[in-house]
Order: sequence, then structure tokens, then C-alpha cells
Amino acid sequence: QVQLVESGGGLVQAGDSLRLSCAASGRSFSRSAMGWFRQAPGKEREFVAAISWSADSTDYADSVKGRFTISRDNAKNTVDLQMNSLKREDTAVYYCAAPKRMIPRWTMKNQFAYDYWGQGTQVTVSS
Repeated sequence: QVQLVESGGGLVQAGDSLRLSCAASGRSFSRSAMGWFRQAPGKEREFVAAISWSADSTDYADSVKGRFTISRDNAKNTVDLQMNSLKREDTAVYYCAAPKRMIPRWTMKNQFAYDYWGQGTQVTVSS
């Protein structure tokens, strides 16, 4: 059974940093892109960041470019999201996701390209 488990969320102040982690189990995702998405209250889920299986390609939403960094450790089957200079508008539930198969890099920001999802971790940024 495939599981993605996020951790590292919490309540922080604007300008602070958080590091989210996603641990995958049940199969290896070393040949799969992985992504982070988020959903704020009353809003649709949106793309945050994605990383190719080899980590040589990353993609970010414009709203987080320069502040967030996605990384992965294929040996540990994990993907992390370092979030710096957090803003109130970053408040959301953050989800880790992975596809069943290799996907084209141009689809990495498309949530419908992903098959496996974690339960989410809450990030709340106060001003």
C-alpha cells in the first residue's frame, strides 16, 4: 500500500521559515517526479512546487519563486519543501503528491498528473 506522509507544518509568524517533509512508503518513487500542492480555505488546490525524478529540473508557482525550495532524497524516498519568508497568503494545507508512472516534465505542475496524495499538513502564517 502506497502512502505519502507529510510533516513539518505549524503556526509561524510572517517572515519565518518552515521545512515540510514528505515520506513515501509502499514503493520507490526514485523514477517519479514529485510535487507539493496547497489548498487554502475556500480556494481550490493549487500547484506549489515540483521536482523531476533526477532532481535536475524543478518548477515553482510564481507566488513562491525565490522563497521556497523543493528537494528530494531518492535513497530515503523523501521530498522536502523549504519555505522561507513566509507570508499570510501561504496559509494552507500542503499536500505531497506523486504519479504512478513517469510523467513529462511539462506536466509536473498539473495536479491531475498525480495519483498518490498525502493527507496534508497545515501551515498557518500569522502577521
